[in-house]
Amino acid sequence: MTKKNWAIISIVIITIILISGYIVFQNFTKTPIFNPERIAKIKIIVEEQNEDAFFQPLYQPPKYPKKNILKNAYYGDLHVHSALSFDSYLFGNRLSLDESYHFAKGEVMKSMSGESMRLSRPLDFIAVTDHAESYGMFEACDDPISSMMTLVTCERFNNPNIEFFNELRNFGEQRPIINPLERDEGTSRAELFHKSTWQKTIEAANKHYEPGFFTTFIAYEYSPVLPEFGKHHRNIIFKNTTVPDRTVSAFDAASEIELWKMLSQNCDDECEFLSIPHNANRSWGLAFASQTIDGDSYTIDDWKQRDKFEPLIEMFQVKGNSECSVGFGTTDEECAFEQFFPPCEEDLDFGCISNTSMARSGLKKGLELERELGFNPLDFGMIGSTDTHHSNPGDTEEWDWRGSAGLFEGSAQRRISNRGPFPQRALLSNPGGLAVIWSEENTRDSLFNSMQRKEVYATSGTRIELRFFGSFNFSEDILNSDKAIEFAYENGHPMGSTISSETNKKPKFLIMAKEDNLSAPLDKIQIIKGYLSGNESKEQVIDVLCSENRPIDPITKKCKEIDVEVNLTDCSFDESRGAQTLNTLWTDENYKSDENSFYYVRVIQNPTCRWSTYDSLRLGEKPRKDYPATIKEMAWSSPIWIKDN
Repeated sequence: MTKKNWAIISIVIITIILISGYIVFQNFTKTPIFNPERIAKIKIIVEEQNEDAFFQPLYQPPKYPKKNILKNAYYGDLHVHSALSFDSYLFGNRLSLDESYHFAKGEVMKSMSGESMRLSRPLDFIAVTDHAESYGMFEACDDPISSMMTLVTCERFNNPNIEFFNELRNFGEQRPIINPLERDEGTSRAELFHKSTWQKTIEAANKHYEPGFFTTFIAYEYSPVLPEFGKHHRNIIFKNTTVPDRTVSAFDAASEIELWKMLSQNCDDECEFLSIPHNANRSWGLAFASQTIDGDSYTIDDWKQRDKFEPLIEMFQVKGNSECSVGFGTTDEECAFEQFFPPCEEDLDFGCISNTSMARSGLKKGLELERELGFNPLDFGMIGSTDTHHSNPGDTEEWDWRGSAGLFEGSAQRRISNRGPFPQRALLSNPGGLAVIWSEENTRDSLFNSMQRKEVYATSGTRIELRFFGSFNFSEDILNSDKAIEFAYENGHPMGSTISSETNKKPKFLIMAKEDNLSAPLDKIQIIKGYLSGNESKEQVIDVLCSENRPIDPITKKCKEIDVEVNLTDCSFDESRGAQTLNTLWTDENYKSDENSFYYVRVIQNPTCRWSTYDSLRLGEKPRKDYPATIKEMAWSSPIWIKDN
């Protein structure tokens, strides 16, 4: 056979292979991801998991503390998605609003793949924050006179494939975003459907609200889309039952500034709301930038709006840690905690951390803006939450985590493998955090007021109890008093406060931390200080108290690492090491009264197993070597600011 004939045959073979590959790819992208056969296989895999491969704490019934003027710590989740969110539904979640509330109260719930989920302790409060951009879709799908275009979309929602996911992603990145329901059904019908979903959301929250026992907030999420799975979203939390007759979604408001303006216009005097941004780490630098998602520069009035409506940020959740990143003025090794994005080479890049992506950088920028504007629009408090798309609020214990993306992460095998349409999605995630509110009582008004004054803190999912007060007038014997908290309120200011500087005095900080009694003992307490030195904002990370009397090096301001190991065969740990409580009164001897500053506390636990290690044990495997086998859970207080008069 001649070389020419071989060449022709080779071309034909290559062409056939390419065509065949294209057909296979097309079939793959068009094949429903969650067909009955595939779901059945996932359930069989789940049944084979060994749920007794490690210790699991027994369920603890709820405790209902009485009203307390010195305030109680209430644990909750302000970022939860039920099946009403279109992405949650696409992921295979079919668990309802009611089921989300029942789960938060301590009831057992099974995921769509058959995995059992239950909190070890009920939550005190939650907000179900379904995407407003989803509102009306399911009502339209149930309406027999909906258009053919809507019915086709509904069919694709019920039988999603990779092609549909890619279309939705590309559609969401368009600017401005067009409401497909309004396009297909007309404005009046789309509005009717939207209001119907909002009314169901309101009714469910009100039905499950039990003042003094369990608080539910009427809420939703505003969710404009950024490229490469970026987030510049905000959860909108309403104080009471006085709410607008519809939500403001990304279809209505192109930016956060328009969001605040439209919400303000739709709210009367009794209608109060908070706007809580989240996933600063995935905002591609927009979280604390001086411009909107569309590149419009903030005006002074815009900063005032932000200062008024955004007293808090959600700085820890399933998609990572937004406290800090190594670089940008910090070498803090704890910044690597559940943070998997590298620093950007240029600001406003995608898939990386910019200087204006992290909460600590935002707090430092706030000091700079205060000098420029005369007020600090970035003096925010910090909370954690989950962002679960599994209808399981507050399910943050590593051993009970079942992923956050429905059937995509519906088994231990799927979570710790790199298989599926979104490789490593689960491995890069974590169970999320909790919001903790210091409040007189467990009611909407009391909790909301505490959020407004920023007397809140974040945890990585653990239930550490943390108090933090600052003052120029604390006496040295306050730690030895059985009325320490009473004295702290009378003579100082709690987390979230701004204090005026006092000449020739050094600020003192009372810090009291207590371990989560179902988790590991405490390792140490750190203070993170940010301050203005000339025109430059700087930071320090200081160990102020370490367990087991470990000394703090006067030069490095660090104590030696605690040498505690975790048994990776069953995830047990030494409960005798570390501390049950860590209390201290710390003085900033380097304080200068002409340097505006902020201080916040970070409490670090002894190591415990990461969720991926628990999943490995379920499968009878050793932990993956390319991900941490253990973690050190944390709690972060809201800052205290000291302002030069």
